[in-house]
Amino acid sequence: MSQTAVERGREAREKLLAAAAELIPELGWGAVSTRAIAARAGVTVGVVHYHFPSVQALLRQAVVGVLRDLLSGVEPIVAQADSTEAVIAAMLGPLAETDADDPASLLFIEACLASARDEELRAQLAAAAAEFRAIITRWLDQAGHPYTDDTASVLAAAMDGVLLHRLLNPRLHPAAAVPVLARLIDGPSASATDA
Repeated sequence: MSQTAVERGREAREKLLAAAAELIPELGWGAVSTRAIAARAGVTVGVVHYHFPSVQALLRQAVVGVLRDLLSGVEPIVAQADSTEAVIAAMLGPLAETDADDPASLLFIEACLASARDEELRAQLAAAAAEFRAIITRWLDQAGHPYTDDTASVLAAAMDGVLLHRLLNPRLHPAAAVPVLARLIDGPSASATDA
């Protein structure tokens, strides 16, 4: 059965977004060109321009799409966790399975750097970060934690910091951050204060 024009267009668009998400960590945000994206996606340059007003618009949409996909899995993980450590371990878990220079980490780092000069990207990343903080805030609220908004902001920033510092300190394993961040949220455990 042959594809309709709409289906072919949707498929081409998805290929372009996937190609952009692959190329950003490989080449760096500023080095990703229309030609490189078209070649990786297996389409002509004209197809890129047909679907996106600019290469920057394509890059933005690719990054935000990846972040939204990642965010869609966070809330169910948080809902199933039975402790602060379990929540943090689940959120940092994917980092533990990768190297510091894995494509997903580099994609995030490149996007954050690019957002310093791209107001539209910064607004989109800020919206995604707000969604992440809202998930953490709801979890903290349900747990009866005081200062939920501020705590969620600091926890999200600390997790981002672990991601960034892994590039500078390859010995920093995400698992090492789990009990530290849990203590920051829960306070020192009784056994730690008795010692």
